Amino acid sequence: MDRLISIGFGNVIAASRIVAILTPSSAPMKRLKDEARKHGKLIDATQGRKTRAIIITDSDHVILSGIQVETITQRINSAYSDIVSTERSPSAVSDIKEISGEGI
Repeated sequence: MDRLISIGFGNVIAASRIVAILTPSSAPMKRLKDEARKHGKLIDATQGRKTRAIIITDSDHVILSGIQVETITQRINSAYSDIVSTERSPSAVSDIKEISGEGI
């Protein structure tokens, strides 16, 4: 199942669909936002607040978020580290150590 990541104010997106998370401060990012709006691919999830992150998806949608890039990145990393820790069993860890030549 795909992990949903909170992008602030009760909005979530599928983590596997994210291509990039960018800061909105530069002129190229403003042009990107304007182009997405023109093509009907802009999703404003800021709830009227200042845009702090621009998320690009694999479907070329541009999502505006009111939370920082670093916060979204931490949430994604946390979600994927939870997946890895739940999938890893004690026997799998000992198998890896045995293959690498380390003692248990």
